[in-house]
Amino acid sequence: MSKLKVEGGNPLCGVVDIQGAKNSVLPILAATLVSDGECVIEGCPDIRDTHTAIEILEALGARVTKHPGYMTIDASSAGRYEIPDHLMRKMRSSIMFLGAILTRNRRALATFPGGCELGQRPIDLHLSALRKLGVQIDEAYGVLDCRHDGLKGCEITLTFPSVGATENVMLAAVKAEGLTILNNPAKEPEIEDLQSFLNKMGARISGAGSSRIVIQGVKKLSGVTYRSIPDRIVAATYMCAVAGTRGNALFKNVVPQHLSAVLSLLSDAGCEIRCYEDSVFLECSRLRSVNPVRTMPYPGFPTDAQAPFMALMARAEGTSVFVETIFENRYKHVGELVRMGANITAEGRVAVVNGVKRLYGAPVEAFDLRGGAALVVAGLCAEGETVVSNAEHIYRGYENLIGCIGDLGGKISAED
Repeated sequence: MSKLKVEGGNPLCGVVDIQGAKNSVLPILAATLVSDGECVIEGCPDIRDTHTAIEILEALGARVTKHPGYMTIDASSAGRYEIPDHLMRKMRSSIMFLGAILTRNRRALATFPGGCELGQRPIDLHLSALRKLGVQIDEAYGVLDCRHDGLKGCEITLTFPSVGATENVMLAAVKAEGLTILNNPAKEPEIEDLQSFLNKMGARISGAGSSRIVIQGVKKLSGVTYRSIPDRIVAATYMCAVAGTRGNALFKNVVPQHLSAVLSLLSDAGCEIRCYEDSVFLECSRLRSVNPVRTMPYPGFPTDAQAPFMALMARAEGTSVFVETIFENRYKHVGELVRMGANITAEGRVAVVNGVKRLYGAPVEAFDLRGGAALVVAGLCAEGETVVSNAEHIYRGYENLIGCIGDLGGKISAED
């Protein structure tokens, strides 16, 4: 079990260069399967989820070559259609490979995905959409056996704007016969990034970021070189750490518009924020509570930023109320923050945070990716030493976490 030792009490100051977006790179890696040539993906974050995606590609027969700062994927020999169970269990995003495999082959075989335990995240929307495209799916003993005799465009309406289901439809429909219209899709920037990648390969997709995506199937997609957008959740996490320690920092390689909901609440909390074309400066000397913090699909406040922002509000003056509308089990970090002296009460989807003057270092445990990141934020804001166990959860999404925090003057180290 890996651990992170965090020493609090130091204001974080300096410059942070934000990594490529995990939630954008993963579907782009899956999308390389639908290419007829070699793809070069630049800026892939060196994180565990990326490693898992590469393992899945290699298990399917693709050739992946890593280079400093980029990787090449040649899927011309990716004739296999089964994703090994141990890889499906590693991350939730593995389910998006279904659409890409079915575009390349007439069959896909996979078990149900794993990842962070955030409560029920049913894949019914994925399966229902694939069935409308002409896929026959047999579910038995935890295995999904998907087959088709040719994917055909159709009209699909999602009952919830699921990011994963939107990505699966795009990947399955990109070479389908005819026109596919997807109503009520997810509007996240990562969806727009996937559209940009596919269109650069020769796809005919429009509407990403709106309430209607139109996909005209094509017969051929070429290999391309592409760089994904920056990771807005990583940026939000480091911003919370800088604000919580009453520091200041310049965040480079960000898209301020993608962070609008987070920046708005940070400003309300007392942070001074200056936005530039591809960077954001943040400074904080005093924190106050904000109300309410309600997670919503984009462009609302992201559920992935809820835990780090809660750690920040634990040190703010006043009371903040959090309402989690996306996942029903995303408050596992609350008990660990309370161990550090936070005054938080959670019931159902609502958490009430009464700010305290001090947090204290303590042994805590990460139960999921973003909750673990929140404990690191709290540890940097606390007095004394915090030891975060199960740090492997954090490594799924944050590249060079120790180096980035160290460059800002924070004290953090890894322990095995």
